[in-house]
Amino acid sequence: MFELEQALIEEKINQYLRTTNLPEMEIRWAWIPFNGQWGISTSFFQLAAKTFAGEKGNVAQRATEIAQGIASAIKIPDGFSKIEALNGYLNLFFSPSIYTQRIVDEVLEKESNFGRNERLGKRVMFEFSHPNTHKAFHVGHLRSAFLGDVLSRISDAAGYDVIRANYPGDIGMHVIKWLWNYLKFHKGERPEKDITRWMGSLYAEAVKRLDENPDLENEVKETYIKWDQKDPEVVECWKETREWSLEGFKEMYAKLDIKFDKYYFNSMFEDLGKEMVDDLIARGIAQDERAEGGAVIVKLDEKLGLKDEKYRVLVVRRSDGTALYATEDLALARQKFLDYSDLERSYYVVDVRQSLHFQQVFKTLEIAGYDWATRCQHVSYELVNLPGNVVMASREGTVVLLEDLLREATARALEVVREKNPDLSEENKIEIAEAVGIGAIKFPMLSRESGKIVTFDWESALDFNGQAAPYIQYAYVRANSILKKMNSPLPESVNPGEKLTQSEIALIDLISRMPSEIQKAAKDLKPLTICNLAYELARAFNDFYTQCPVLSAEEPIRSARLRLVAAARQAIANSLALLGITAPQAM
Repeated sequence: MFELEQALIEEKINQYLRTTNLPEMEIRWAWIPFNGQWGISTSFFQLAAKTFAGEKGNVAQRATEIAQGIASAIKIPDGFSKIEALNGYLNLFFSPSIYTQRIVDEVLEKESNFGRNERLGKRVMFEFSHPNTHKAFHVGHLRSAFLGDVLSRISDAAGYDVIRANYPGDIGMHVIKWLWNYLKFHKGERPEKDITRWMGSLYAEAVKRLDENPDLENEVKETYIKWDQKDPEVVECWKETREWSLEGFKEMYAKLDIKFDKYYFNSMFEDLGKEMVDDLIARGIAQDERAEGGAVIVKLDEKLGLKDEKYRVLVVRRSDGTALYATEDLALARQKFLDYSDLERSYYVVDVRQSLHFQQVFKTLEIAGYDWATRCQHVSYELVNLPGNVVMASREGTVVLLEDLLREATARALEVVREKNPDLSEENKIEIAEAVGIGAIKFPMLSRESGKIVTFDWESALDFNGQAAPYIQYAYVRANSILKKMNSPLPESVNPGEKLTQSEIALIDLISRMPSEIQKAAKDLKPLTICNLAYELARAFNDFYTQCPVLSAEEPIRSARLRLVAAARQAIANSLALLGITAPQAM
């Protein structure tokens, strides 16, 4: 933002160093922690140490002398209010009015692109969600879906080329049980609506039948043998019914505004994984103990020469030769890098219970010599508790279905919307309620550290006065309301003058942080960083809203504040968009 002025200062620093016969230095600027003023700082400690050429000397004193000499020699450039030398640092402070004007102008020029970085030419993949076909889509899937989606949004904004991948479980005993139940008791039936609910009910029914009559397990085994032998009826039934599940999932993703670029499936990697295991056996990495009634295993700690237990033993194939998740995950990891050889990172957004599993899989691939294995990373998260400690148990049919949660969220939000804005049409009320309801569900799962359990409750999720999505959305609506009353085009760029209030300064500071906060969130893989920014923006705007008259202010303050309102509205909208939450036009 002050690149030209900064370059001019750097040239003056170098000129001073040449004039005083001091060594050259690489000038590195850092932001001065905000304390009512904005500024940048650079240190002269390394340069001071060079002047002693390895001999003993007071580095701090010499750094202070250099900083003071430069401060005396440099004229304060336009755009800056003060230059000071302090304890070996050169501090330059921006003019608050010019800084404010430039920040607001940049936001209003870039609009939805404000905060976004230039493309880095680096590709990353986030694999997330992982629902099982032939089962219901329940709330247990939500944190992976939300985290993966938001991490993808943040990384994209930070400049990465992002591949969003999903890895549904489309085969396994749960599918075989479903197919058995369908072919025996429901053959020819099709879901007409609520697809995932219908699919889940048939799975729960299958489990109930088998619990009540264990002898039926033999029929399930026969179905599995038919599947394994590629019986045409079973395979065709599987293909058709899998598509029903996927169609139901896509309906859910559309409601949640979650998109995928690539779908992988368990069924794609069963045979490929077995081939990789055969290769591991041939190379002496895996041990085949099936002849003794055991399995195929990789003794990781032994292979790595570790005395203490760390990676333990990874089973890569069962005693009967069938594949496990590990078998398929080996092949999946390889396929990702075959599809995208330039991946900087392959992230797996999967719950914390799978941490050891992924450590074992990635280390096995590393031992096997795949140079990309170190670019695979597990992004773990803890689970979500619902009111009443509801247990997610799809085999018993007692899961809380996503569509039920969405309906309840919308219904609860609709009550509030009707109370706050009764003049809206019913259609608009429902549209707003859906945006508020979905935001209320997403925000609690994103606004905690991923490693902490989320305890979800409606009162805090739908709080219009607390750290919740509706509070942030309402701040956006307030800003929107002010601008609607303006009844004229937004004023042109204007210098707000030097008499900025504390609430204006706090709001401007938060807006200006968005680009760096996006970079930080992407680096740390923390949606929480953006949640905090969104909340603080809303809080700062609400404080500004109550402290600073806008439409009734005198010029040029009125124009400056109107532009600040527009910039705040845009920054709040951008932060919500990063979280996959809609900014409604009214509430």
